[in-house]
Amino acid sequence: MLTGHVPILETRTLHWPDEAACEAFARGLARHAGLHDAFIELHGPLGAGKTTFVRHLLRALGVQGLVKSPTYAVLEPYALPGLDISHLDFYRFSDPREWLDAGFRDVFAAPGLKLAEWPELAAGLLPVPDLRLWIEPQDDDARAVTVQACTTRGQGLLS
Repeated sequence: MLTGHVPILETRTLHWPDEAACEAFARGLARHAGLHDAFIELHGPLGAGKTTFVRHLLRALGVQGLVKSPTYAVLEPYALPGLDISHLDFYRFSDPREWLDAGFRDVFAAPGLKLAEWPELAAGLLPVPDLRLWIEPQDDDARAVTVQACTTRGQGLLS
């Protein structure tokens, strides 16, 4: 697991035996006011459950309607009263400079929750994440999850 040059202030290791555990973690995270201006990186192989986690988090925050993977669109925006959410997926990036060309600096400069899948493909251009989630599929439907807080806001989200 790559961690880059970002300091890790706190790490937690979780076991999600099933999707209900993923949903419970997302619901707990959604209760934190600090989440409304956080940046969360999501790491893991294809099929790990990154988009599933985002879907549960957005539902817990009150997003209605379809929550889809932004793999082709790169960005799926959601607007709730008092909260803008940007779900990004850099899977199709072949060069980190595509991040700049797409204007994502403006997205990250604006207030709101940012959730990024495959952030390593925009390496060196993203701001320091508040949280990093590493989701690893196990032999069954379980997931081993490592959560790293990289900022004091991230530590607050883990409390």
